[in-house]
Amino acid sequence: MNTPSNLLPAPLRPAIEERSWLASDHCAEPVLELLGALGWPIVDTPEANIHCTSPDGRLYVGWLPEDPGAWQREIVWRVRVQPANAQPWTQEFGIHTPAEAVAGFLAALVATPSR
Repeated sequence: MNTPSNLLPAPLRPAIEERSWLASDHCAEPVLELLGALGWPIVDTPEANIHCTSPDGRLYVGWLPEDPGAWQREIVWRVRVQPANAQPWTQEFGIHTPAEAVAGFLAALVATPSR
């Protein structure tokens, strides 16, 4: 079905000066709010690192602001996935990656049904 263009809504595009680009503030809150809402246990260490594992144990998320090995590689987020019928894989995010971007990645990951 073809809809005449004059009946379609106009695309919304904020002016450049109205855009607010995400920047890392070295805060884990957006990710922790998401994982907490999903019911994941959240464990923090005395060193201020945080570890979360999905209830089925197939997905691990680590916030590693005080992990020397992570900082040497300039990462602060580590995500490990262990699919049921595929090879495990890891995604790491650098120290300048906004937590909102990591939360978006995780939201898409957990929203994808198993195959």
